Amino acid sequence: MTSSSTARGVQLQYRYVADPQTGSQMDNPLFDLLSAVATQGSIQGAAKTLDLSYRHLWGSLKQWEETVGQALVVWQRGQPARLTPFAERLLWAERQARERMVPHIEALRRELQRVMEEALDGSRQVLRIDASHDLMLPVLQKLGDAQGLHIELRFAGSLDALRSLAEGRCVVAGFHAPPLSRSEHYARAMKALLKPGRHKLISAMRRTQGLMVAPGNPLGARSLADVAHRGLRFVAREPGSGTGLLAAHLAEQHGFALTLLNTTAQEGSHLACAAAVASGSADAALGIEAAATRYGLGFVPLVEEDYHLVCLADALEQPAVRLLREILQSHAWRREVREVDGYACPPGAGEVLSLTRALPWWTFRTPRPAGAATPRA
Repeated sequence: MTSSSTARGVQLQYRYVADPQTGSQMDNPLFDLLSAVATQGSIQGAAKTLDLSYRHLWGSLKQWEETVGQALVVWQRGQPARLTPFAERLLWAERQARERMVPHIEALRRELQRVMEEALDGSRQVLRIDASHDLMLPVLQKLGDAQGLHIELRFAGSLDALRSLAEGRCVVAGFHAPPLSRSEHYARAMKALLKPGRHKLISAMRRTQGLMVAPGNPLGARSLADVAHRGLRFVAREPGSGTGLLAAHLAEQHGFALTLLNTTAQEGSHLACAAAVASGSADAALGIEAAATRYGLGFVPLVEEDYHLVCLADALEQPAVRLLREILQSHAWRREVREVDGYACPPGAGEVLSLTRALPWWTFRTPRPAGAATPRA
């Protein structure tokens, strides 16, 4: 076998540094180089942006071309440097993969950070939260860190998070639902996982969900029904997600089957869905306004929903949960929430809510079929 046919793959590494990383950025020198060349349109400009010498950057690109086995930059004397079609596809694919992996990379980084912190300071409170993807939860983690609370966060669909709580894999779960008076889909999906008296809700935030579309909404989509009936390319969320439940509710509300949607892809987060629309590979997706804003997309608001945290009743007085509630009641949390598009802080943030009052649809019963026998007492 020749060296040119040697298998190439991805290797992940991490390192401990004096200044901890904030957020969930992932560094890769190849894609830093490609992005700089694409943005600046020249090797000289890219070298200046990256604070490298022309000679060093040119040599690095040549080494990367040998590594990947493909030309990356079109080199023509007197012409601006530009990426080859292969390099453009590679850069686009990496950006897509990065957005899909952001929640998981952040959770992994937090876990590694927790291990180090526990080794250095045994007095910190640690709280495992499994929660539906949301852009404000990393902010909550940051506020927790400042108050001595390490939030070990794992992103999952709303239903998966609630199952994790039921199976004892986390202390707190996060899910979202609109304040509906009745909904067969939400009741059927969540009633078995939320029990009055056994579970306690903690109010966290309110956010707006809607259609993420191209800037200016050139296709004029105003509802999920428009997306379905006009065959627009749609990015769906993964099974078990709260946004998937919202899609089912909206389909029921407008009288069409979800199968009518021209679903071309399925993603695991609001950001990944926004990235798909921004790339032009999809026409629309359901998501939060903040994700649309981050990608410069158009946004059609459809519904406001409450994001709740839930725990077992006997966990409310655990020190970590008490500290979590104090952070949610703080001015700092309210300020952070107000600064992000599409978010609001409800008056009772951090307070314990009645399950049946906060989720009126929980008591909703599916109407009995006509002619069905009434059960005996």
